[in-house]
Amino acid sequence: MMRIVVLMGLLALEAAASVLPNNDSSYIRTFSADFRPFNGEPFDYLDAQEGSGSGFDHSSKPKKDHHHPVVTIKHYHISKETSKFLTGYVVTTVIPTIYTLVFIISVPLNLLALVMFVCKVKPKKPAVIYMMNLACADLLFVLVLPFRIAYHFNGNNWIYGAGMCSLVTAAFYGNIYCSVLLMMCISVDRFMAVVYPMDSLTWRSPQTASVVCCAMWFLSIGGVMPLLVSNQTIHLPDLGIITCHDVLDIHHLREYYLYFFPIISSLFFFIPLIFSTVCYVRIIQALCVANVENRAKQTRAVFMGVTVFAVFVICFTPTNIILLSHYVQFAHKYNDTSYAAFLVSMCIGSVSCCLDPLIYYFGSSQCQKQVLTYLKCQGIPGIERSIQLTSSTRSSKLETLKSSMSNQYRKLMA
Repeated sequence: MMRIVVLMGLLALEAAASVLPNNDSSYIRTFSADFRPFNGEPFDYLDAQEGSGSGFDHSSKPKKDHHHPVVTIKHYHISKETSKFLTGYVVTTVIPTIYTLVFIISVPLNLLALVMFVCKVKPKKPAVIYMMNLACADLLFVLVLPFRIAYHFNGNNWIYGAGMCSLVTAAFYGNIYCSVLLMMCISVDRFMAVVYPMDSLTWRSPQTASVVCCAMWFLSIGGVMPLLVSNQTIHLPDLGIITCHDVLDIHHLREYYLYFFPIISSLFFFIPLIFSTVCYVRIIQALCVANVENRAKQTRAVFMGVTVFAVFVICFTPTNIILLSHYVQFAHKYNDTSYAAFLVSMCIGSVSCCLDPLIYYFGSSQCQKQVLTYLKCQGIPGIERSIQLTSSTRSSKLETLKSSMSNQYRKLMA
């Protein structure tokens, strides 16, 4: 009798929840999913606790009768479109393949740039300090990509544990936004150097640049702390996989995630975007009207400014606009398509890790001078010795030939 009463009560609660406009049966951020509670057959509560990390409700307490407890289990479900995307060709093959290429190309480029910044570039000017920290942020970003690559290639099934998922997710977003903040710092530093070269001498010091870089790192780490301290894994029994950050619990979302991502996107991207846009527009204007004798150098400086700003906008703007619109749409209805577009745009935006060292370091005239100096110190003496040896050999052969011709001439005249 007690079991029948409990069952009728649960059915009544479920029916009442189904007519509420904001019921807890939906799971947003990322793809929308829902859990469907049901009362299973009586079994030992300890067995239920062992599986609680992959779909069992921690807040649900077993309702005991005179014989056996009854446990309410949460099963997470997603739409057919979401299921098709999570197991589809794009997210399981295309995205991890692009990440793999980014990893292969970016690691040696950023590592070489970082070594050159630390060991070869002297003195450490403010621009060098900013670019050195940017190379470090890009390198740390690509070093967590193997986990996401394996996750996507494995059918979006996370096998490294909940703690590692939180760490990788926090590092993924943290290094992205740290790179954005450092790019903003570089744009401001160049703006002050070009537009106000004399007035900015007191501000543009290595000590100030180091303090600013430390502040950017602390901001980015503090911004992703909610991702680090919360669980990011959800078990989807319909697909037999454990997702990492792609599906999150509605309670956590309504506590801070619904506000967290729009706030962090606005603070760590849109505000830096405004600063960077103003700085690069003023830099390009100042370079275009400047009276310089070397027009080729002026044109190259303008081209570099336009290229840096274009890479910044193309790589990061689509991702953050889609992320922001995803939550704006959530206020009215659920839309899984926006998060699918977010995953693709995030993958494409990661290409910036390959472009940053090419633009900021290897594309600079200072780097080219250092390479030439290095070649002169290491390679050119050997080349010069080889050239001198070849020249002496040719001279000796020429003298021998002249001597031989002279002897033949003497014989003919005799």
